[in-house]
Amino acid sequence: MYNIGEALIGSGNELAHIDLVIGEKNGPVGSAFVENMTSLSIGHTPLLAVIRPNLPTKPSTLIIPKVTVGCLDDANKIFGPAQTAVGRAVADAVSEGIIDKEKAEDLVIMVTVFIHPEAKDFRKIYQYNYGATKLALKRAMDSYPSTEKVTTEKDRGTHPVMGFKVVRLWNPPYLQVALDLDNMEDMERIIDSLPNRERILIEAGTPLVKKFGVGIISKIRELRTDAFIIADLKTLDVGRIEVKIAADETADAVAISGLGTPESIQKAVQEASKQGIYSILDMMNVDNFVEKLKGLKYKPDILLLHRNVDLETYKAEKGENLGDMTEWGNIKEIKEILGGNRLVAVAGGITPDKVDQALGSGANIIVVGRYIIGSRDVRRAADDFLKYLPQDPDTMRLALEEDEPLELNDDKK
Repeated sequence: MYNIGEALIGSGNELAHIDLVIGEKNGPVGSAFVENMTSLSIGHTPLLAVIRPNLPTKPSTLIIPKVTVGCLDDANKIFGPAQTAVGRAVADAVSEGIIDKEKAEDLVIMVTVFIHPEAKDFRKIYQYNYGATKLALKRAMDSYPSTEKVTTEKDRGTHPVMGFKVVRLWNPPYLQVALDLDNMEDMERIIDSLPNRERILIEAGTPLVKKFGVGIISKIRELRTDAFIIADLKTLDVGRIEVKIAADETADAVAISGLGTPESIQKAVQEASKQGIYSILDMMNVDNFVEKLKGLKYKPDILLLHRNVDLETYKAEKGENLGDMTEWGNIKEIKEILGGNRLVAVAGGITPDKVDQALGSGANIIVVGRYIIGSRDVRRAADDFLKYLPQDPDTMRLALEEDEPLELNDDKK
């Protein structure tokens, strides 16, 4: 058996990131320990963690540099503050009961250590690597994180080294602003005026894409780095290629026309999944779209419905039950067909007084065009809708030690 742990602590060039595996000497970790210790490679020479020279820690711990050690200065950061930090953290983990003292001689640990080439402060290198190693050990022995935590946090976490956020639609509702424009200056003005809210999704409307090409997505990305951007391609054919082009331009979602063939739609949906972006199936002008949706083996992430008063009238004339019917169709039924956590977006002349009705009917995304982009006061117009939506979800969480629950003794509770 073996356990795996990871931790990131610190900031700046001295930031420490530890990955480790702990297991028995007579198991796979023991075999890997010996193999790595005796298989030297230029710039990544493994070394034993020590408390001080001539006093290696227990359990025996092998440090493997993640970043190439290219000069004596780099070597001094590893064969000094980092080596001692890891050694003392392991020893303290034994003293504090994180690792069973009785088993220390039967275990080995392999630790990969990240030291930035431009790190300068040896004290911080020591401090951060000590903390990260001990935290990673505790997590390993606790089998942290649980699968439940991973599935809960996967769309919320933000990696501090990335420099940008990847927005996922894990906590609806959202307001989608449709930039159905053909003027670059108007687009820039509107985007600049929109509130900086994670509840806002920005759609590169079909007119924008047709006039300026799919590259308009990258332009919007320059204006709003962390925005969720939708490419409204209304793909009908060669969907796989068009989805890939949009993904290459950093689109977070692509709109596919429901008028396409089932084969074309499903290829586009599959390509979006492969690229890690959302597929939106736009059912504008699609007759009997519910049956078409049922016939798709691979369902889209988001289904876009348009206002259809004629559908209500048609069903009423046939004497069908309109109990769950809305002007966008039976959203409850549609969600059951979609399955999972897939979303429904609604569009079609929506004004602020319609938001409660749409959300109450089960809609997850409110698509608005003219009311916002045609307003003299874009921010106020957007706020007219946002006031009906909850506060922004917490997507700036960092996976640090605060994630673990505090373990207090009864007398300290």
